[in-house]
Amino acid sequence: MNTVENFEIFAPKLIDKRELFSPGHRACQGCGEVLALRLIMKALGEDTVVSNATGCMEIISTAYPHTAWEVPYIHVAFENAAAVGSGVEAGLKALRRKGKIADRYVKSVAIAGDGGTVDIGLQALSGAMERGHDLAFFCLDNEAYMNTGIQRSSATPFMAATTTSPAGKAIKGQRTGKKNVPEIMVAHNIPYVATACPSYPIDLMNKVEKARNTKGPSYVHVFSVCPTGWRGASNETIKLGRMAVETGFFPLYEVEDGKYRLTMEYTEKRRPMEDYLKLQGRFRHLDPADIVKVQALVDKEFRKLMHKVETSVPWSE
Repeated sequence: MNTVENFEIFAPKLIDKRELFSPGHRACQGCGEVLALRLIMKALGEDTVVSNATGCMEIISTAYPHTAWEVPYIHVAFENAAAVGSGVEAGLKALRRKGKIADRYVKSVAIAGDGGTVDIGLQALSGAMERGHDLAFFCLDNEAYMNTGIQRSSATPFMAATTTSPAGKAIKGQRTGKKNVPEIMVAHNIPYVATACPSYPIDLMNKVEKARNTKGPSYVHVFSVCPTGWRGASNETIKLGRMAVETGFFPLYEVEDGKYRLTMEYTEKRRPMEDYLKLQGRFRHLDPADIVKVQALVDKEFRKLMHKVETSVPWSE
């Protein structure tokens, strides 16, 4: 397997050394969301206004009187990051038109976890995308409501154990698979949708740059390993992210004007899901028959994606 990364935008030697999400926050060791956020902010740059939903990243970065944010930042309610981000975009546009701020491009960005995106924030997100706001939305997906006690969300994977989807003999954890929000965003006919993971930093930053330069709504779904909630080793965050991609559980792709493109080429047989599952305590209750079921679901979803990659065409065609 190899990654198809576009070095025309970012290469390691060209990455800005400034930290717009600064150290000194209160995140757990090995937090994948912080790794993602650090890279996202490097790619976005200073001309950015962030609307951030209540959640892990807000809690760990804004303990009064301190902040880890080096750009204008608004902490908003759990459910309305996209709504506030839409208002910021409209406000910036009005202020520029009236000559009250400099006539330069400032990107409105909304950030939320999977709870604030795929569940409680989905209505606001759908509205922002449908209205066509010049807004980049980033979902930091750690697959549960980690900040409030590791409760299940609709991004929690099939058979994962959480405090509200415990593993028992009859019901072995989460009963449904992940809600496919990138596909929901594609159905909104927005110009740019992508998946990303900080285990592939150049790929992630390239996609953030594309989202920033998209005039109109864009959505990037970022897979963010949570050692605490997944009951995994804090020094294996990067490894777990890579394994999620290599198994096809979380494939890396982008959709530009309706055209799907993999940014990870699966040139060999995908890694088996068992390799990924066995590193996480939230899956330790699975027996071999359960692992077969998980593998079958991943295979099905991967085939669906590959069909879209092979058959989709840009809207202009």
